[in-house]
Amino acid sequence: MTHRIKMIVPVPVPQQALAAFASQIPAGLVRPDIAIEFACAARGGATLDSLYEGTIADAFCLEAGCRAEEEDFSAVCINSMSDSGVAALRSRLTIPVVGTAQATYHLACQLGKKFAILSMWDNWRWLYDKVLTEQGLHHRLAAIRSIGVRPDTAELLAGKEDSVFPLLMDAARRAIEEDGADVLVLGSTTMHQSHAYLAAHLPVPVLNPGLVAFKACETLIDLGLSHSRKGFAPPERIIDNVFEAA
Repeated sequence: MTHRIKMIVPVPVPQQALAAFASQIPAGLVRPDIAIEFACAARGGATLDSLYEGTIADAFCLEAGCRAEEEDFSAVCINSMSDSGVAALRSRLTIPVVGTAQATYHLACQLGKKFAILSMWDNWRWLYDKVLTEQGLHHRLAAIRSIGVRPDTAELLAGKEDSVFPLLMDAARRAIEEDGADVLVLGSTTMHQSHAYLAAHLPVPVLNPGLVAFKACETLIDLGLSHSRKGFAPPERIIDNVFEAA
């Protein structure tokens, strides 16, 4: 039996960008009984630069995933550190719904005492604060280090390696040496192309969040586990058609 995992990018991106997101998962780590399908929000902002865009992403991630169970998916993952729409999808679905940030932060807590987040720009600070507050993990955060480079959700880091990787390396070393971090977390799935370089040159674990989330989905499927229906109560009435044009 093949288990299908639906990976949702919370902003609308072109098809070639979805292929770039999919490349974060090495073929050698995908089992023959697992199929991964990337999709994106139908509408919304471009970079999740604010609570405004984040709220829109919540709605359109719910739209993108609300029928996943009927479509025979075994799990849904929000492929973003925003965890957009995760709570709503857990209320709507009985199959596992994984938030990339939740999965990554909790793994970081297993691997060390304090973790730092390496971010592209300061406008993403709100999404880290949101999930850290929801999960009660601010006390495990050593720092958020931003390199001040506006992200590109279509091109990701392609062609920017020579300029971006040194900035990320400097931020990572400062997080370790000055902030006391003993685990590092990439602050976005759009940064996955930097993971191998950073992991090879740093003395602490570096977590690639998209891959962590994928493996979290796989584990829940293998164990036959999903979120608590008491913790995420289902709606009395399904109104998925609310997203359809009148």
